[in-house]
Amino acid sequence: MGPPAHVCAWRVPFPRKASGMKNLTLPLLSLLLLLASCRRQEAVRPDVSHAANELFKESSPALSDTASYSDTITIRYARGLQVSYETDGIHVCISNPDPSVTNRQTEELIVREPARRFICTTALQLGNFEVLGLEDCIVGMNSLRNLFSPRMKRQMQDGTTVRIGKEGNFDLETVIATRPDYIFVSASKHGGFEALRECNIPLVSHHGYKETDPLGQAEWIKLIGLLTSQTRRANAVFADIERKYLALRDEVAQQDSLTLPTVVSGRQLRDGWYVAGGRSYLARLFHDAGARYVMSDNQDSGGRALDFEAVYARGLHADFWQTDGSFDREFTLQTLADEDPRYATMDAYRRGHVLFCNLARTPYRELAGVQPHLLLADFVKAFHPEILPDYVPTYYMFLK
Repeated sequence: MGPPAHVCAWRVPFPRKASGMKNLTLPLLSLLLLLASCRRQEAVRPDVSHAANELFKESSPALSDTASYSDTITIRYARGLQVSYETDGIHVCISNPDPSVTNRQTEELIVREPARRFICTTALQLGNFEVLGLEDCIVGMNSLRNLFSPRMKRQMQDGTTVRIGKEGNFDLETVIATRPDYIFVSASKHGGFEALRECNIPLVSHHGYKETDPLGQAEWIKLIGLLTSQTRRANAVFADIERKYLALRDEVAQQDSLTLPTVVSGRQLRDGWYVAGGRSYLARLFHDAGARYVMSDNQDSGGRALDFEAVYARGLHADFWQTDGSFDREFTLQTLADEDPRYATMDAYRRGHVLFCNLARTPYRELAGVQPHLLLADFVKAFHPEILPDYVPTYYMFLK
């Protein structure tokens, strides 16, 4: 691979013998001409725009100005949500946006008045309320291993929010006592939901995590806005997410001289190397961050366990490696190599280019789905640090 675009490569043919100033005239002249050429090349090369870098330095919260936003919800990215305003109320159609689902069922809600009491059964559902500053609407939560929201921790401590148990073992008496208007459920969770249905409380499927478009996943916060009658707030927060995501994506795409590094994902988990599919949410993030995913020809929209050797062969010479896991202790390159010595032979490992998200130490499960702009920034910072020189990663860090 040649030198970076901003470096001028040159070689001066110095004479074998220096016999006086006369012999130095030619090489010195050559040197001056080459230096001048380098300056001309630097002068005509477009500088990297730092517009996105400045945008991500903004500290003012989106919730500080919601009055100027529309109170009408329009869905642009989420495939699993449809909203229409009718004379008898706001009609919301909910379906599973997973492209692999063949027998897609649709739920319909008619929203006529705001709801104020909800039960959440996943961390991502909590994150949808958290990013809108509506945690006080959550009266019940299932038992999460890791809870990061300071406000939710306080509500748990003072009894404003109660634990309702886990899938398959819900405390129905506690559920009924919280008097929820709605209970959010997830297609990825199994068991116990039929018992909840017997409580005569409306169950609402939250399929945001099944969206393959990062902005589509975040757009599910608009469902919370509709149900709580906080539509201006939802529009304001989503507009901020959308603006930053698109600005950074477009800035990456506009870099004509950008070299696209390769990236591999996942690692061995139980019965195979678990990778993100080539049509997945994560694959889309890699693309938008200016990288080439080594599994881009894979047609899966979710994750899949593949044979170790098959992924290893593709990822051996990848420039970067993304993976995650939940570890209470420090997770290092050595920790990774201890899982399988073959990992240490991969180029990304040897170069220190392993991007790791510790799910036990970051609110990834709660907030990453509604902060795709920060996930994108994490990857751009790794793949093309010159675009975001001042950005500090939120979720993904290089292992040491």
